Amino acid sequence: MSEKRFSEMTAPELRQEIVALNEKAKKAEQMGMVNEFAVYERRVLLAKAYLLNPEDIKPGQTYSLKDGQSTFSVSYMNGHFAWGYRNNETNLEGIPISLIEQ
Repeated sequence: MSEKRFSEMTAPELRQEIVALNEKAKKAEQMGMVNEFAVYERRVLLAKAYLLNPEDIKPGQTYSLKDGQSTFSVSYMNGHFAWGYRNNETNLEGIPISLIEQ
């Protein structure tokens, strides 16, 4: 069986996947596997994005990010990703909507 994409998973499946990824991240961190840990953390953020409603994020609005230090001005939405500018910088960036403080 091939692995399901997050977009194909139900909310309970996503929650189960998040738990599994958090376990893998914890093991990787304990073993000092920094790169693997970072990959699992990123996958958790992506899975969490699919539990959120992208229609709650409005283009033209500026949001705080969960890092507590940055803002993000949304230019447009593409699925569960917001595209825009962090801290009024000039580089267009796409982020999973799970990074946005709601």
